[in-house]
Amino acid sequence: MNIDLNKFEPLFLEHMKNLCDEVNDVSHDLSHVMRVVRTAKILCDKEKGDPYIVVPAAYLHDCLYISKKDPRRSLASTLSAEYALKLMQGWGYPDQYFEEISHAIKAHSFSANIKPETLEARIVQDADRIDGLGAIGVCRAMAFTGFANRSMYNTNDPFCENGRTPDDSTNTLDHFFIKLMNVAELACTDSGKAECIKRTEYMRGFLNQLSAEVGTIKAIKANS
Repeated sequence: MNIDLNKFEPLFLEHMKNLCDEVNDVSHDLSHVMRVVRTAKILCDKEKGDPYIVVPAAYLHDCLYISKKDPRRSLASTLSAEYALKLMQGWGYPDQYFEEISHAIKAHSFSANIKPETLEARIVQDADRIDGLGAIGVCRAMAFTGFANRSMYNTNDPFCENGRTPDDSTNTLDHFFIKLMNVAELACTDSGKAECIKRTEYMRGFLNQLSAEVGTIKAIKANS
């Protein structure tokens, strides 16, 4: 069946815009959605996926906002998938794609730990995770620091060099060690992995620079 995605994308966009306007989390704002959509379209083209599954799943992957601080967080992608199907029913999107769109939304989440079983689900998962890496990944991580009211790093042992176990519920830098620096190893598509590796290298440089600057701060305090 031929579908005019140009007819549906404004509907996807309007819903996400309205949702993001209500949510005070700049790490998951409309610009995040649009970057994921753009990346998903690029990966879909390179990997020969089905855009009629990838595009709506990319737009609606967080169509029901649940904060990372919410105890239901591990269910967020499943709840979004259920809500996305209700939205698409109302918009008249062909239901022959519903099952695969639903799976792609459910499987995109890191915390849900659902294995992507289709190419399209792998594309959407990679697109969302890519947006957590690189320069924009650093920006989003630090933006969430303020939203979650937690420290940027553990001042006693910032880089877990003295046996401390990383804990990203207390500081943002530990999130790099627990998740972000390992995302490339989990990428599902060849195109996604290449982009993840490139962005991870940027973050490695950021961490090296941060280490140098934190060390300088300590030295200044020690000599003051």
